[in-house]
Amino acid sequence: MSEYYKLVENLTENEILIKFPDVIPLDTRPNSRSSNNSNLTNKDKNAFNGHNETQIQLMNENCIVIDWNDNIVGSATKKTCHLMDNIERGLLHRAFSCFIFNEKNELLLQQRAKEKITFPLLWTNTCCSHPLSIDNEIGIKNPGNLIENINGIKNACIRKLEHELGIPTSETLNNGKFHFLNRIHYMAPCNDPKNVWGEHEIDYILFFKVNKGFDLTVKPNINEVEDFKWVDCNTFKKLLNDTENYSFTPWFKIICENYLFNWWDQLDDLSNVENDKNIYRML
Repeated sequence: MSEYYKLVENLTENEILIKFPDVIPLDTRPNSRSSNNSNLTNKDKNAFNGHNETQIQLMNENCIVIDWNDNIVGSATKKTCHLMDNIERGLLHRAFSCFIFNEKNELLLQQRAKEKITFPLLWTNTCCSHPLSIDNEIGIKNPGNLIENINGIKNACIRKLEHELGIPTSETLNNGKFHFLNRIHYMAPCNDPKNVWGEHEIDYILFFKVNKGFDLTVKPNINEVEDFKWVDCNTFKKLLNDTENYSFTPWFKIICENYLFNWWDQLDDLSNVENDKNIYRML
């Protein structure tokens, strides 16, 4: 067990709120997607120097801050949640990773756009993002209830599939089905030149299987997605080994190394592997 593992495990809700004053408690958080960034500090300006303005604005989105057990503590901006200074002191937030498979059981991969502040140009699963601290993504009716959390995650995923990949909400709702697999807890620095950014998430893993006879419209947002491709399992294994031409995000590599191929083999009947209530620690 690492020192970091013990640090995060032992942080109480009250300690998180004291240690990170930018975190707004759950009961007083604004029910809004974004916060105002009009008061950027010199440190903020330095962190964002040279980055794309649209992506900078997205760093104002309000993410869900959680404790070790995935209980909601409050809300903080995407910027606050992804600064390595905060991550190294244990700040943890909720996220999701979605894997879309078509009727041929091919997986939709995306390459993150060069404009992305974290992990630009790396290949990854279909969509990786965060539920926001808003009622229909936070599970506000019954905070801490896993089913409620999953419903919030699905709402966030539908929103981001349209934003990043141009997949219409109507198609996501009608042309396939979501499956919740499990949650992984990991931390990874972005390894950007200034070592400013990173990830520390409890990541909800979702599969989405397109119904037979249906397809999805994919029209990527070029500010989010550099490239995309559908791959079968054998082709994907070759891409993973082609380290000269393909680099992958850390969370995607964790999922591939531990779970993906077993799940892929059971794609036509996920009943034995879905709805796992455990949180798997990869720290």
